Amino acid sequence: MELLNSINKNNLPKHLAIIMDGNGRWAKQKGFIRAIGHENGTKSVRLTVEACAKLGIENLTLYAFSTENWKRPKLEVDTLMKLLVNSLKSELKTLQENDIKLNSIGALDKLPKSIYRELNEVIELTKNNSRMTLTLALSYGSREELLNVVKNISDKVKNNIISVDSIDESIINQHLYTHDLPDVDLLIRTSGEHRISNFLLWQIAYAEFYFMDVLWPDFTENHLYEALISYQKRERRFGKTSEQIK
Repeated sequence: MELLNSINKNNLPKHLAIIMDGNGRWAKQKGFIRAIGHENGTKSVRLTVEACAKLGIENLTLYAFSTENWKRPKLEVDTLMKLLVNSLKSELKTLQENDIKLNSIGALDKLPKSIYRELNEVIELTKNNSRMTLTLALSYGSREELLNVVKNISDKVKNNIISVDSIDESIINQHLYTHDLPDVDLLIRTSGEHRISNFLLWQIAYAEFYFMDVLWPDFTENHLYEALISYQKRERRFGKTSEQIK
């Protein structure tokens, strides 16, 4: 409660992104198979989503499954997909009760049909919720996203829909998966790793980073609060001097 009371509700990130890392290592440390780590990680997802909604964070994006994750052992991928379907079904009530809109970004056409269908059903059922937008990055890779942006814009130039001279940051933003979301203000990564792993490379241009050693299944509301307090102590200058922003 003390940490929660230290948070300035008027200085929250408009867009919080989290790289949820460490499920496999958590399981290994406890002598479990990796699937148990992923299963326990879903509990941290629920806690985090509810805490963010209650705080008043408008946009939360979770890195749930990357394009590179398809290279993992088939058993682990199948387990992750099964967990995703089960979570979508079981958490619909939580999303509705907390007025949370579900969104998803990535190469969604690569998902198994049953998961794609379940995902779209939950997105449709929550589309009118307005308290917070929860975005799941699934089969997502930022380089692939940017490659698609280049191809789409090039195609429009070729067909005289837009001119080369009109291409600016706003045009690029309009063609991103995240075109309805603001840039990321705060990026959290768990498990002690200090890298971005091909996540929202364009969108985190001016984000604050917060890395922590805790493994994702052990992530609690207090860890979230610690990250937010750290964020609020920082001076965000966006290329300006301290004097200019004051």
